[in-house]
Amino acid sequence: MHRLLMRLLPTGTAPVALLLLSAKSLRAFGDGYMAVLLPAYLLAIGLGTLEVGIVSTATMLGSALATLAVGAWGYRFTGRRLLRGAAVLMVATGLCFASFTSFWPLLLVALVGTLNPSSGDVSVFLPLEHARLAAAAHGNARTALFARYSLLGALCAALGALAAAVPDWMVRHAGLARLDALRGMFVVYALLGLAVFLLYRHLPVATAEGASDQPAPLGASRGVVLRLAALFSVDAFAGGLVVNSLMSLWLLQRFGFSLAQAGVFFFCTGLLSAASQLAAPWVAQRIGLLNTMVFTHLPANVCLVLAALAPSLPMALGLLMVRSALSSMDVPTRTAYVMAVVTPAERSAAASFTAVPRSLAAALSPTLSGALFAAGWISLPLMGCGVLKIAYDLALWRAMRRDRLDDAQ
Repeated sequence: MHRLLMRLLPTGTAPVALLLLSAKSLRAFGDGYMAVLLPAYLLAIGLGTLEVGIVSTATMLGSALATLAVGAWGYRFTGRRLLRGAAVLMVATGLCFASFTSFWPLLLVALVGTLNPSSGDVSVFLPLEHARLAAAAHGNARTALFARYSLLGALCAALGALAAAVPDWMVRHAGLARLDALRGMFVVYALLGLAVFLLYRHLPVATAEGASDQPAPLGASRGVVLRLAALFSVDAFAGGLVVNSLMSLWLLQRFGFSLAQAGVFFFCTGLLSAASQLAAPWVAQRIGLLNTMVFTHLPANVCLVLAALAPSLPMALGLLMVRSALSSMDVPTRTAYVMAVVTPAERSAAASFTAVPRSLAAALSPTLSGALFAAGWISLPLMGCGVLKIAYDLALWRAMRRDRLDDAQ
């Protein structure tokens, strides 16, 4: 089994990467069904659509603050300790959401916890794992490793979205009350956090404390990191307008989707996203990392705007499927690009510095979407997301195309 699992890693990759890939897979599975069930649970306990948006905002704002804390004070602790602490917080988040029913306690848990209502990973785990993965491989193997990291995350998130149908199944076949079935999925989330903790316990001390992983301030790469952080913030703010929780709400309100149907939809889009990330290294080797980031993202965002305007369900679903097949190619290439354009000593700082503005920007927009939903403009968040992301693509190309990219390709 160990040999079979090692085949997941690109040639020349350190075996420690397998632990990080496994932890990512478990977290993504939990995030996949939480993104679908979170709005359903909040509505079931009597909260409104605006409050759903506020809770979604709090989850991403909390992730941003936690990532900022890691960047500011993380050098005082080993990477293993930070990752294990985050896993303990994941356990506590699941148990608290299963226990509380009032808005303010849930808002507090959302702020300090690890729930992720987004289709992507915006948690505190991300920069910590990225820095270690970057040290585990080099050159094209690093891009391939990040592609596998994103691929496994997308696949497991898709399976998690499919698992969003479990509460309805339990209501029909096990006789459970719907609210109890929804609470049970938060308990499963806590158990996933426990499994992640056990995986992090096996991280070698050398991986967390080696010289290549020691935190270092940004130096020669400060200018390019600042530009990338600003541009990535625009992309993240736009993405926050249509996090999976709100996309699920859009499907439920506009087309009357059930949770099971929404789960199948997110399963299919997750598979397409996974396939696109698997193809990303092949595309990047031929046209470069920056070109892959821009020219696969543009048509995906056009499809999102058209889906918001689509007059029928089949047309909307088709456009959203095409979007999913293209929109995630920039995920592994973006990470590999950032890790390649900075020095090895700056990687941890660059990962945190680019993640924090993304998380902060993404934390602002779900509340705006929630307000638009409450006002009855349920398709406007999709249109705004697509337009802003198109502007981001064009700005990224204009800002970075003159830089030397030889080391980043």
